[in-house]
Amino acid sequence: MSRQKGDFAEKRAISFLQDRNFEIIEQNFYAKKLGEIDIIAKKDNTYHFCEVKSSDDYETAINNITPSKLSKIKRSIDYYLQIKKLNVAFCIDAIIVTNNEIELLENITL
Repeated sequence: MSRQKGDFAEKRAISFLQDRNFEIIEQNFYAKKLGEIDIIAKKDNTYHFCEVKSSDDYETAINNITPSKLSKIKRSIDYYLQIKKLNVAFCIDAIIVTNNEIELLENITL
C-alpha cells in the first residue's frame, strides 16, 4: 500500500476515534529499531495503542496483523511507557479501514 493511502486511512481512523470521544495523544510514534505505533489515544483513563490496517477488503487488512507485527508493537509500547514514565492501564487495538467501513477491535492478542 502506498504511503498516501496509509496516511489517508490513519486520518479516517483518527476521526473515527475522536467521534467516539477518544483523546488523540500521539500519531506515528517511532521507537528506534522496535517499530511504530500508528495512533496512541486515551479514553476513560486507559491508553489505547492502535494499529491501523487498511485494504479493499476486511480479510486482507486483518491478516496483515501478524504475530511478528504484534510483537514489535508490544516492544514499542514498553519503550513508550518507559520514556514517558507512565504506569497506566492500556490495551492494543486494531483499526481496520476498508473502502466502506471502519471497525475498532479492542484489546487484540494473537
